[in-house]
Amino acid sequence: MNQNKNFDKDRYQASIDKLQAIYSSISDAAVDISKKRCPYKNVKDRCTAKFGCRNQNFIDGKGQLALCVGSDKLDYRDAWDM
Repeated sequence: MNQNKNFDKDRYQASIDKLQAIYSSISDAAVDISKKRCPYKNVKDRCTAKFGCRNQNFIDGKGQLALCVGSDKLDYRDAWDM
């Protein structure tokens, strides 16, 4: 096995720690957003869920995706029909 004698363990660890901090920040932001915005709501405020939700409004008829009429400031997890 060819080993690099110039390998700097401390620099490598600092790089790994920096990446971990970046990914942790992204993960924390995603968790925070998931508590305020329905994960089934697409960029056009249409519901992509394959189940019923009280925040669905079928303004275009049942053949189209429902409009999500809920607020992004609410916890949606209890809105989904079980």
